[in-house]
Amino acid sequence: MPPRRFRDRVLRRGARRDGTRTALDVAPGLPERDADRVRDVIAGLLRSHDPLNRRADAEAVVDAYLSLSDDGRRNFLGLLAHDFWSDPDAVDEATKVLHETGVTDADRRRRETQLRAALTPPVHALLHLFTGLDGGVKFVVDLRADSLRLTGADPALHDLDREMKDHVADLFDVGLLTLRRITWDAPAALLEKLIAYEAVHAISSWDDLKNRLDSDRRCYAFFHPSMPGEPLVFVEIALTDGIATELPPLLDARAPDLDTDLADTAVFYSISNCQPGLAGVNLGTALIKQVVEALRTDLPHLRRFVTLSPIPGFRRWLEDQLRVGTGLNAKERELLPAEPARVAARLDAEEWAVDEAIRPGLLALAARYLTATPEGRVVDPVANFHLSNGAAIERINWMADPSPVGRDRSYGLMANYLYEPEALAERSEAYAGGTVTASPAVRDLVAG
Repeated sequence: MPPRRFRDRVLRRGARRDGTRTALDVAPGLPERDADRVRDVIAGLLRSHDPLNRRADAEAVVDAYLSLSDDGRRNFLGLLAHDFWSDPDAVDEATKVLHETGVTDADRRRRETQLRAALTPPVHALLHLFTGLDGGVKFVVDLRADSLRLTGADPALHDLDREMKDHVADLFDVGLLTLRRITWDAPAALLEKLIAYEAVHAISSWDDLKNRLDSDRRCYAFFHPSMPGEPLVFVEIALTDGIATELPPLLDARAPDLDTDLADTAVFYSISNCQPGLAGVNLGTALIKQVVEALRTDLPHLRRFVTLSPIPGFRRWLEDQLRVGTGLNAKERELLPAEPARVAARLDAEEWAVDEAIRPGLLALAARYLTATPEGRVVDPVANFHLSNGAAIERINWMADPSPVGRDRSYGLMANYLYEPEALAERSEAYAGGTVTASPAVRDLVAG
């Protein structure tokens, strides 16, 4: 018999051991007739003990899924959630026998095993089969992205999404990932993906990208061995002399390059998640920590590691505070140049940014927004991310991002978060207990 690797190589995609081929030509919308055929193939492959036949059938299911429209994909996900989930009768029976009296320890362990098997939905095995296919890891990630995009109010679909999230979280354990620096010499296909995936500050051109990969810049990304050409999450860094408090100079392609020997600060100014299917799998925390260590090794003269971060929820929060009015304390009202409703109207005007009278009140309110923990954590998602990592709020910067996007997010305000490697663990624990670490300058801004 030929070696297994040879036999696998000569098998056609979708070909079974007996030479037949699983036929799953389905209409884009996956009508019930086609859904019945898909259901039968999945049920059969889950019953099968022949690995080659199982693989061929799983490939046929994947090919069929990729041909579906959004409506068809929604129907497919519903099929998985309802027809390949745990059997409640089997769970009830396994629970019942587990609690019978007079059983030996060996019987109890056997029954616990039976209960675990009953609680594990068949879709769990199907996801593992998908993962083992050529390109299967990327398919499962994209399948989960479709789940997040298409799932409605059906609780069964939410259960399916949690199952997929747990599965991809295991696949993308940080110990399995590789950290790579991306330079201008990287393959064009990878550079194009940076342009497409940048989610914080859009890359406008190839010249813009080249500037962000210049000698005084760094870009690092995580990669999975099964997706070597697909960045999972990447971070962009500027090497600076001092803490950067404004975004435009960092993005200015005409700005002169800084001699890296003169840089004392690494400014993390953008972090982008590239795979929607990995939402909820926190790779950014590990990325920042590993990049800090890589920079400390490569550039030991760096003294500070900070971010220049957006405050994406501030504008909406502030508008709510000004509209309600009662959300402001006496000191905040005193700092504002007019009644809250009039300040809200003034902020709608284009010229407000040069109105120095409005600055103290906005900075005070931004400081409260970033440091208050009404439910044990801060409201702003970016602040929550960095504080959870053990960073401290170092500074709030006025008109740091004057672009239309920056004004829409936070009236142009941005924050510096300071990462001090020796203090990260202690500050992360403190934040888990509801304590925000902030510099005296930020604390002084909080009014009241």
